[in-house]
Amino acid sequence: MLLKPAGSIPSQIGPADWFTGAVRIEMLNVAPEPARHSCAAVTFEPGARTAWHTHPLGQTLIVTAGCGWTQCEGEPVHIIRAGDVIWCPPGHRHWHGATSTTAMTHIAVQESLNGTPVHWMEQVSQEDYLGGLNAV
Repeated sequence: MLLKPAGSIPSQIGPADWFTGAVRIEMLNVAPEPARHSCAAVTFEPGARTAWHTHPLGQTLIVTAGCGWTQCEGEPVHIIRAGDVIWCPPGHRHWHGATSTTAMTHIAVQESLNGTPVHWMEQVSQEDYLGGLNAV
């Protein structure tokens, strides 16, 4: 067993290639082989969000604080709150993040396929991000 005490892993700033706005990532665990899952706590300040992306084996999000938005391509924007659990199927192009006025933290759990847990794409435009306001 390996115990990682709370606060023992430094957080990192979310890279600008993957995120818009202020994002902090705390890698909670990257399981050793033969396991292939990883999990991270990700905090989005108001207006912050991921770029469009997919996961080869899907992703589970567990919202732990605040309020945010998520959207799969071609679907409406959904409001997400602390306690919500979201499953995004493999290969579904999506984004998630804070609302324009509230912060949001979630735990992201995903598996790697051939060493890759995520395929990053272009940034979510401000128009697309705020375009969902009428849908929530």
